Amino acid sequence: MTASIILASIPSPSVSSFSLGPLTIHFYALCILSGIAVCLWLTSKRWQSWGEDPERVWDIAMWAIPAGIIGARLYHVLITDPGTYFGAGADPLAVFKIWEGGIGIMGAISVGGLGAWIACKRYGISLAKFADAAAPGILIAQALGRWGNWFNQELFGKPTTLPWGLEISATSHNFPDQYAPGTLFHPTFLYESIWNLLGAALLIYLGKRGLFQRGQTFWAYVAWYGFGRLMIEAFLRIDTAEMLLGVRIHVWTSGAILLLGLIMFALAGARARRQRDELETASVRAGD
Repeated sequence: MTASIILASIPSPSVSSFSLGPLTIHFYALCILSGIAVCLWLTSKRWQSWGEDPERVWDIAMWAIPAGIIGARLYHVLITDPGTYFGAGADPLAVFKIWEGGIGIMGAISVGGLGAWIACKRYGISLAKFADAAAPGILIAQALGRWGNWFNQELFGKPTTLPWGLEISATSHNFPDQYAPGTLFHPTFLYESIWNLLGAALLIYLGKRGLFQRGQTFWAYVAWYGFGRLMIEAFLRIDTAEMLLGVRIHVWTSGAILLLGLIMFALAGARARRQRDELETASVRAGD
């Protein structure tokens, strides 16, 4: 008797929003907001444990979060899918419909980091130290935010027969026309969410063991995220994206982020060693 293999699958939600009086609440937005809340809570805890005023985290967030949201949207609109918003038949006002999905984490970190830098300068805080405190929380925020893609049935990967294949409704405007209804897809939102949670746990663990110098926790985060995103973009994602030299633009940007993270991680370590050597030299001279 031939044994049959019963494949499981991950169903997609049938709704992406609900009404609360005259308001429409989108699960995509709730995922983003929950990620921000957890990030702020964890960053405050870490900042306080380092002997700093946790209230400053909220002050910096007032600059970094709006800047990050703007940067995330701009990245999607200008880099990921400009054809949807500009050109013949496009609706430029759709740029503001962020609840429909469409943000880019790489834009969020870049412009959000600029907002954090301005705030840190304003309050006399070390940006490197603050970035180290925030890095694990940022990864957790990204992990939670990815579940918004699940609710929107978007940004999935190639077809798969694996038991955790993702169901996408054949009536969804995101279902690829070239595949038959019932096709299962790689749940890239889940892969990236798990990868980010593992990275957050690793950063916290290594940090507690004192293995990072100032600035290295943040750049380790950048390299970790860049590598995971590079693998997903290069081998799994099939959604619409701009191409550069025949390669998805996100492959190039995530590769650049990975390289930047590795270089800056090394430079942060070298800077810390140089400063330590200078202090030791000064101490010896003072003793003489």
